[in-house]
Amino acid sequence: MASEWDVRTRLVQADANEEEGAPLNTPLVLSTTFRAHPEGVGFSAEDMQEESPYFYARWSTPTVRTLERRLAELEGGEDALCFASGMAAITGLLLHLLGPGDHLVISDICYAGAAEFVRGKLRRFGVEVSLVDTSDLDQVRAALRANTRLVYIESPCNPILKLTDVAAVAALAHGAGARLAVDSTLATPMGLQPLTLGADFVIHSLTKYIGGHGDVLGGVVVGRRTDLAALRQDSLIHLGAVLNPFPAWLILRSLATLPQRMAAHETTARAVASFLETHPRVHHVLHPGLDSHPQAELARRQLRNTSGMIAFQTEDGPAVARRLADRLKVIKYAVSLGKPHSLVFYLPTEDLQRTSFQLPPELLARYRDWAGDGIFRLSIGLEAPADLIRDLEQALAP
Repeated sequence: MASEWDVRTRLVQADANEEEGAPLNTPLVLSTTFRAHPEGVGFSAEDMQEESPYFYARWSTPTVRTLERRLAELEGGEDALCFASGMAAITGLLLHLLGPGDHLVISDICYAGAAEFVRGKLRRFGVEVSLVDTSDLDQVRAALRANTRLVYIESPCNPILKLTDVAAVAALAHGAGARLAVDSTLATPMGLQPLTLGADFVIHSLTKYIGGHGDVLGGVVVGRRTDLAALRQDSLIHLGAVLNPFPAWLILRSLATLPQRMAAHETTARAVASFLETHPRVHHVLHPGLDSHPQAELARRQLRNTSGMIAFQTEDGPAVARRLADRLKVIKYAVSLGKPHSLVFYLPTEDLQRTSFQLPPELLARYRDWAGDGIFRLSIGLEAPADLIRDLEQALAP
């Protein structure tokens, strides 16, 4: 689809085929094996080339390849590689890029699965790890070493919605001879395109906003064509965390409505966050679209869409959590995010510490500046803003 068209038009028209009788939607191809030629692709992953014909589903399939090309175009990347989950995309990239003696700089606040993997297996494989508040450029600069191979950030980060200046960190990483990977799941391509700001890799959990309906698992890494070809051979084919064509087809279907869904998530989140700011039981609200966010200026400069996540605090969080779980009628007390349903869940700081990096006292103190003793993570869905506000109002009442 011509690039001069608006992204909403491109996503709807991406399957356009002008031949008479052609399907309007991408066909679902479930076959695991494809006709081969005696002089075609061999059994070694090293035989796989970009122009190679489809051979076996662990290498690639037409439906998954269509999704990869569309996600690459959305992010402004040369290519993309899909995995069976967001966690598979993260671990596949880290295992591919890092080995014994290499150094990783990673945000001290990031997705718990990534934090546990880095703290455990990656360190056991001989990779040196530095935890850094990547919103502080001086800390990033001080952490870089001669053997730093990768800087890994998440922006906005889950769950406290802290931001990182992607362009500034990219410049620091490249100046030290390292590469930058950005988990942009919460922002989505509608809010942020890290590659255009200098990142080398972008990661998404397709399970969240891009899938958008709470019915698929998937992950993707987007970047340069040569980097993704090497990642396919090394991690996807050998580790085997391949995205099945059916969830890929569901995600392709969801892409057509991603701009409209993200616009609705953002608009409703701002309305709900503004309501929570005025509620007497709520002491602190974090949402990148609020002027009260500690990095509101960076949010206005870097994000085109501030997404649908809200973090807020109350007195006696555990008691309020029980009240919300019992009283809420529209919002569901459940984990995850990026679905049509609005979801809320209470996250004690101590639990976050155990499931992430077991932060040392100085980092835990900094975390508490943002999260206090615990936070509610509220993922705004696609319901009417007034209904969500009314539901919170009655649930928070004495």
